[in-house]
Amino acid sequence: MKTTAGRRPVCFRQREYGLFLVVLLIVLSGCAAQKVSTNSLAPTIEQSARPVLLADANPKALPSEAPVHDASSEEPLDPFSKPGEEGIEEYDPWEPLNTKFFEFNRQLDRWVLKPVAKGYNFIVPNVVQVGVSNIFYNSRATPRFLNNMFQGKFTGAGIEVGRFLINTTVGIGGFFDVAQHYFKLTTPEEDTGQTLGFYGVPPGPYLMIPILGPYTVRDLAGYAGDIALNPIYWLILPTMHNIDSIPTVVSIDERALTYGISLAARGTEVVNERSLNLEKFQGVEESTLDLYAAVRNAYLQKRAKAIRE
Repeated sequence: MKTTAGRRPVCFRQREYGLFLVVLLIVLSGCAAQKVSTNSLAPTIEQSARPVLLADANPKALPSEAPVHDASSEEPLDPFSKPGEEGIEEYDPWEPLNTKFFEFNRQLDRWVLKPVAKGYNFIVPNVVQVGVSNIFYNSRATPRFLNNMFQGKFTGAGIEVGRFLINTTVGIGGFFDVAQHYFKLTTPEEDTGQTLGFYGVPPGPYLMIPILGPYTVRDLAGYAGDIALNPIYWLILPTMHNIDSIPTVVSIDERALTYGISLAARGTEVVNERSLNLEKFQGVEESTLDLYAAVRNAYLQKRAKAIRE
């Protein structure tokens, strides 16, 4: 960093400010978020899953047969299945703390995110919301491509390249998902957490992270890995380095600008995804006996199924 001895105290203050913004950006940046299925603050139960009504609270009243999922199964996950039915260990040693964070996220969604999303939904047409979601999904093509390669899924890696090229050009920066609608190019999403699971890394304890939502220790490490693998944070908005020799669109000296753009983009994505899912979680809280356990079970099933695929 080019400084003089007389300006060193200012440099120190800039470093402290930059360090604070880096931590905040890592918390809010969304490289491991899924395309549309869930929102980190709202209850993350699959839309097709059958809610358990209070009248059905007795476990004996639930269907005795557990659904069987293989790699090609399209059956919805059952967030209310008993632990072990899907071969999933619900290891939650920090449940007392996790439940507090879960309630914090739920109230934050209720009083802040959902009202903002309703206003956003009133102003922004649905077709634009879907396009915005597609743009953010398209921007995360590199981590998905690399994780396909890491797992030896070369067909999936090729599909990701094809999707990115088509949607970035013909799809106008990814706003339109031309690759799926016209060329039928689809492949399961791959992330660093799945790659770690592919190589036998155990999931570890279940975590509920403030603002971010449910994770396991393995998936949280994968979340950080996905951020590091995304070239946007190296070449376009250089929030991951301070190296003059790496070419960037925005100067590395403009830290406040890069952090501001990144946080604004992440905030837009979160509100946009919540707006797209406003009706998805209607009535879930009222119809579920133990919402925390249901969300945990659904998340662990979903991640286990993603790794099997």
